[in-house]
Amino acid sequence: MSEQRVRIGFVGFGEVGSLLASVMQQNGADVAAWDLVTDKVKVTLLPPEELAARCDWIFSTVTTEAALDVARSFAPRLRQGQVYVDFNSTSPATKLTIAEVIATTPAGFAEAVILGAVGAEGARARILTGGARGRDTAELLCRYGLNAHFFSEQTGQASRFKMLRSVFSKGAEALLLEMLAAAHRAGFAEELFRDLSDFMTANPFERVAANWIRTHPLACHRRYHELRQVNETLRELGLTPVMSLATEAFFDRTRVLAADQPPARDSWQQAVAWLEERLGRT
Repeated sequence: MSEQRVRIGFVGFGEVGSLLASVMQQNGADVAAWDLVTDKVKVTLLPPEELAARCDWIFSTVTTEAALDVARSFAPRLRQGQVYVDFNSTSPATKLTIAEVIATTPAGFAEAVILGAVGAEGARARILTGGARGRDTAELLCRYGLNAHFFSEQTGQASRFKMLRSVFSKGAEALLLEMLAAAHRAGFAEELFRDLSDFMTANPFERVAANWIRTHPLACHRRYHELRQVNETLRELGLTPVMSLATEAFFDRTRVLAADQPPARDSWQQAVAWLEERLGRT
């Protein structure tokens, strides 16, 4: 007798939901979905009450601002034996609130966060899970073709990891766009993009990043004045610096912090610990 397929219901069927559903369906899962925009749903489409009644796992893959409202709307429909998994990019506090909503129901709860870009990595994108049913969720996702790893039984920790990681990923996106918009106006966006791409390809990120961090407290004075020239250049092009002004302010703050206590310079870890400790005094 063949094993019954796991029934998974997706609430929200945008880029994330459709990718996860496609991979899991190809690997044998029984998938259904509900979305406000019905013409983009390429699997069995069910209204919320039928989705909740039919499925063993409910995956919330909506927009960040809708995550809590969706959990509240589904809570009365959840039953014993189900697991509600919130995949949305929210703060740890919001994730805990969602977990509290689900805790009023007979269902279990897990959080899941996608660390990579599903549009670029597809099923290879790394997923972290957490919460009381986080381990079960990671096992389920792996069984159906996804790259999931259990992170913590403490709800909110996986989300905190994702949020802090986004400081870099979202910041890098904005920095690149600020740089390339200026380069486009200057007439050499292609050349600058290629130069930066070649540099990052030829030099391992780990080595480049460690060098930036390790030398930051010691070189912040010089780099601060260089940033002032960068921002002058952007203004000469008729552009208002946003990210680069924030970077200037960041280097300026380190100059003040380093004025009376030079940091250790042996490793990037020492530089980070020094900065974190000094920031605690401000």
